[in-house]
Amino acid sequence: MNHASAIDRPAVDRTVVLTLLGLCAVLCWAYLLLRVGRMASVGTGAAVHASPWRATDLALAYGLWVVVIAAMMLPAAAPSVLLYARVRRRRHGRWVYSLTLFFILGYLFVWCCCALAATLAGWLLHDAGALDESMAISHPTAGALALVAAGVYQWTPAKHACLDNCRAPLEFILTQWRRGAWGAFRMGAADARYCTGCWWLLLALVLPAGVLNLPVIAGLVALILAEKLLPAGHLLACATGLGLVAWGTALLFP
Repeated sequence: MNHASAIDRPAVDRTVVLTLLGLCAVLCWAYLLLRVGRMASVGTGAAVHASPWRATDLALAYGLWVVVIAAMMLPAAAPSVLLYARVRRRRHGRWVYSLTLFFILGYLFVWCCCALAATLAGWLLHDAGALDESMAISHPTAGALALVAAGVYQWTPAKHACLDNCRAPLEFILTQWRRGAWGAFRMGAADARYCTGCWWLLLALVLPAGVLNLPVIAGLVALILAEKLLPAGHLLACATGLGLVAWGTALLFP
């Protein structure tokens, strides 16, 4: 009976972890849909020349960016989180769920840092009158330059080195293993840095598109998952880079 129970534990761990990640993703997308519904009821499209953001506005923008980045990156983080839980179960067999939570919190810490950078950029752009009501950059040249920059980055060695780690996280998990809650947090943060290094310029495309542009966000999620999971992920990244550069160039020189 004990042997059968031990065999079932990995399946139970997988179910619990996927349920937790899925619930977080659902909550993020539900919040975004709610915000889009509220925005649609007010109307969008005009340039914003409102008063500078106050502390409450910054806090709301920061919270929105945290949710957006989490919604985009949770699916990509799922394989690494599942792998951590599996290795934790095999190595020690105890505190799997609590330490896996700390591993996820390490990811969240890095995403919160990215959200802070995006919020500060949005703050500067808003006060300069460069954002419309959907929090998208109103000048089309900015979007074109962002597409070109993201496309060029898809070909860089840094991109593909980070993509190697994201596509095969087992080596990282085994070689960078750390004990305890703080160790799990540090591992999650370190792995999240690889993911951020891989896709940070794709994530930055949300700035010109608009933080509540759900079709763009969904498309980026699909692209990130394809690069991470498909056998030809590196080739897809290069092909996408060419497409982004061509798209941005066409917008710059119509």
